[in-house]
Amino acid sequence: MNHIQESADATVPTQPQGFSKQPSQTAARLTQLKAENKPAMIGYLPFGFPDTATSIEAMRTLVENGCDIVEIGLPYSDPVMDGPVIQRASQIAIENGERIANVFKAVEAVAEAGGVPLIMSYWNLIFHYGVEQFARDFAQAGGAGLITPDLIPDEAGEWIEASDRYGLDRIFLVSPDSTDRRLKVVTQHARGFVYAASRMGVTGERDALDIAPQTLVRRTHEAGAEFVCVGIGVSNAEQARTVGAYADGVIVGSALVHTLLDEDGNAKTDTKAALQDLATVTRTIAQGVHTARQ
Repeated sequence: MNHIQESADATVPTQPQGFSKQPSQTAARLTQLKAENKPAMIGYLPFGFPDTATSIEAMRTLVENGCDIVEIGLPYSDPVMDGPVIQRASQIAIENGERIANVFKAVEAVAEAGGVPLIMSYWNLIFHYGVEQFARDFAQAGGAGLITPDLIPDEAGEWIEASDRYGLDRIFLVSPDSTDRRLKVVTQHARGFVYAASRMGVTGERDALDIAPQTLVRRTHEAGAEFVCVGIGVSNAEQARTVGAYADGVIVGSALVHTLLDEDGNAKTDTKAALQDLATVTRTIAQGVHTARQ
């Protein structure tokens, strides 16, 4: 009798949730822009820099001034792929005590402004938050997908399952050194677009770009990718226009983050002026992206 009662009172395990049939938000926006013969302007900013409220306002500013997709960076103590500008901004956010749970406020803000919200994060942060919990919270906030610079498809089984369950995009990276076989593996497991790093190395502004990213975009398309977006090194409207002529999207990070830092590498004290500078730079580069094929 006691055994029966204990069994009746026990928590019945829930059945696994089925896979979401929700289409890719990112691919939908890229498809819309492709019909207009335009590449996407994708802007990056780290969350929590220079503070929570300003970072959220800055991400709204990106959308209001031409960003179709916003890449929200999660500050990390060991950002191996980021250059000095983004490293400094991330350090300021960490010093402010930002935590991963707060980033969903930025996701909601971008979605409400009409942009497609992505999160860029090193995998350790997602792993410790809880992959299933992150996917659920991200989807509930209106998030579109996750960019994982240090997670390869071969080791992404848990994320692939969780992202399929909640209808989230998986954006993996390829580089000019990627073999044709690697490009096919990435393409087969990516959802939304494939992130083509224009060169090996860290992020940062560059005076000039070479032809490597154009070749990489072509090879990635040939490997089966529907959309390929290029990042790392795009610093101004002229470069953005050049890349936008052959890529499905142009990713700009350091040049935008730079507008919020002063000459000493600290957050500008005049927040209003900093946001105005951000708006001007975003608008100028976005115009270069959107007119790349005219």
